[in-house]
Amino acid sequence: MDDELYDQDEMEQGESFAEMFEKSLSGVTRLELGQQTEAKILQIGAEWAFLDVGQKGEGVLDVRELQDDEGNLTVAVGDKIKAYFMSQKGGELRFSMKIGGGGSGGTEQLEEAWRSGIPVDGRIEKEVKGGFEVKLPGNVRAFCPFSQLGLRRQSNPEEMIGTSFSFKITQFEEQGRNIVVSHRVLLEEEREVLREELKQTLKEGMLVKGVVTSIRDFGAFVDIGGIEGLLPISELAYGRVEDVGDVVAEGEELELVIKRIDWEENKFSFSLRDTLADPWNGVADKYKAGTKLTGKISRLAPFGAFVTLEPGIDGLVHISRLGEGKHIKHPQEVVKVGDALPVTVEKVDLEAHRISLIPTGTEEETGETSYSDEPASGSGMGSFADLLKAAQNKKKK
Repeated sequence: MDDELYDQDEMEQGESFAEMFEKSLSGVTRLELGQQTEAKILQIGAEWAFLDVGQKGEGVLDVRELQDDEGNLTVAVGDKIKAYFMSQKGGELRFSMKIGGGGSGGTEQLEEAWRSGIPVDGRIEKEVKGGFEVKLPGNVRAFCPFSQLGLRRQSNPEEMIGTSFSFKITQFEEQGRNIVVSHRVLLEEEREVLREELKQTLKEGMLVKGVVTSIRDFGAFVDIGGIEGLLPISELAYGRVEDVGDVVAEGEELELVIKRIDWEENKFSFSLRDTLADPWNGVADKYKAGTKLTGKISRLAPFGAFVTLEPGIDGLVHISRLGEGKHIKHPQEVVKVGDALPVTVEKVDLEAHRISLIPTGTEEETGETSYSDEPASGSGMGSFADLLKAAQNKKKK
């Protein structure tokens, strides 16, 4: 009895070892229909390319899938490609990079592509209500909603007519008479892969390249390949920007600095300003006290007028220095945004990034410009009040 148990146990172990040996021959877990895998091109023949897919048996791929529109090969022996496992006959494993990549089409293949999630080639034939009519392999017609063609809706759908894309079949009904496809799904899958890669490499402060996808009043959205983030209007330049479109354009490629990364909230922000030279680096030599120049009034505040001396460099003329000696309640009484104003540099505070200015011709007046809302202590009114008080005190004596 013990011998029988021992033999049975040994037999089970033997089967286990056989399974392990079988697995070692295949190198990887058995492929499932529709599964995508990486393959190395071993040989390219007239009709078929032979692949090493890490399995027992030989992988084959229609050579037309490796050719461009002129029939020229786009790969070489030794290159690696990604292909989908389609079927197995004997020791031959059939692969395809996508349905319609060179082989024949048909509803059977399209149904298998739908079940397995394999991409199919398609050509946009015409615009119909709510989307496009797409011709799939085998002259099968499908429908692609406007929202499913790209990550963002096309502003000119008519420009898409005649173009070809890879699609994923999202709906297959009535034996292929009702097929819905999406190109956007494939784009989102690609972005998700890129996003996971970026998680490992992206850091705040890094320099990246991106493309402007849309412009808003508060900034521009930029895609850096895998993620999209905001370039705020405050990060466009060192100077004040009134219109985002004056600095960047939709579709423009930019070099940016990453300001913020928040994977959990899916929020990212960039800076164009941080890639530019800081104009304040040369202020000490360029704008010494007493320097006369003409600036442009860029903004008015209750306490004075800001004057742009160059992009990114603004100075302040305090309200007490405006009005040519007359008392005014707001700078808008005597100046307006856009006016050219001859000014003289009174004081420079490099640490605070502030330049105090006075209108040229009033240099003999005493006192200093203030960036606060309080009237300047050395203003003309203050001096007169001091004199009046002194005169009254003298009279009392």
